[in-house]
Amino acid sequence: MHWAEEQEAEVRRRTWIAPEDCEIAFGDFAQTWLAQARLAETTRAKYQSYLDTHLLPQWEDWPLISIFNSHIEIQAWVNEMHEELAEPSVSSVFALFSTVLNVAVRARRIPANPCNGVRVSSGDYEADRQVATPVQVLRAAMRLHHSFGQAGFVLALMDGYTGARWSELVALEPHEYDEVNRAVPVRTPLRESAGKMSKAKRPKTPAGKRWLQLPDFLNAVYTDLVADSEQALVFTGSRGGMLRRGNFRARFWRPAFDGDPRSDLAWLRAPVLPGFTFNEGRHTHRTWLAEDGIPEVARAARLGHRMPGMANVYEHVTPTMKEQVLAALERRWRGSVRALSPRERDRLMEMVPRLREYYPVEGEQKAS
Repeated sequence: MHWAEEQEAEVRRRTWIAPEDCEIAFGDFAQTWLAQARLAETTRAKYQSYLDTHLLPQWEDWPLISIFNSHIEIQAWVNEMHEELAEPSVSSVFALFSTVLNVAVRARRIPANPCNGVRVSSGDYEADRQVATPVQVLRAAMRLHHSFGQAGFVLALMDGYTGARWSELVALEPHEYDEVNRAVPVRTPLRESAGKMSKAKRPKTPAGKRWLQLPDFLNAVYTDLVADSEQALVFTGSRGGMLRRGNFRARFWRPAFDGDPRSDLAWLRAPVLPGFTFNEGRHTHRTWLAEDGIPEVARAARLGHRMPGMANVYEHVTPTMKEQVLAALERRWRGSVRALSPRERDRLMEMVPRLREYYPVEGEQKAS
């Protein structure tokens, strides 16, 4: 059947949707629906909070038809929410998202609800997230230096040693760096919508707006990268454009952790930690801090999480806690360098000579 005949058949079946009706942004549609819905004031306030905190930061500018075609992205978003919210909260936020999309179906804006089939509950059989060791992060970072350059090396270390999200790191701009506190800001993440890259209007959550102090070794390589940058963003593609997660993952990240058996270089062939994802770097960072005895309030602040209940009111991050975090990360870095073989260590220092200052030789003081 030809396209025109298919369209005519859909009109007769009353399933045809005008293309322009599919292009309305989720944020506009959701706010219009909420304003017109007959709801108790407490329910309306709750829904508005869910929109402002969870739905709009992710989906606000997405056309409804793009969401309809993005079942995999919806599942990934739900999985990410599980890292920050209790399961009942994830279910509540997702239920509102699905409700809005059901309204869109009834309003003939999309053919069906893409939330159907998305797994919301974590389930007892969900695979455990992997935790990398510091030396695994370092070895993968060295491979990324080989394949992607200094930016790949620094990005891998930032993943493990800051716990920031991909969207937060690739949105960093050179001029934002705080030289006094040796910190980078997390403000508005970069996001990809319908194939287009743009900065979000707000952080993923209110607690997500924060400063991340860098341990000495990471501060050194990051500032070198910033000093050499001629682009608007610190981490960019080969031609200076915004870094796309899918391309970077397939071409560079996966071979770094999974190994590349076809490589001519023996040190690139064996796997480091098969299947390890960028998001698991965030989980790894959180686990490291817990193992090192960092107070929960400091862990939450670094990851951009909100402390539950009254702890959010009465517990605060102190300068001592911040120093504990940096000291713990420095210890892990030193341990990772010691864990390399002599040949690997030589390769690291050839790649990044600046790091000689931050590799502690026995009996020698680190340069100040």
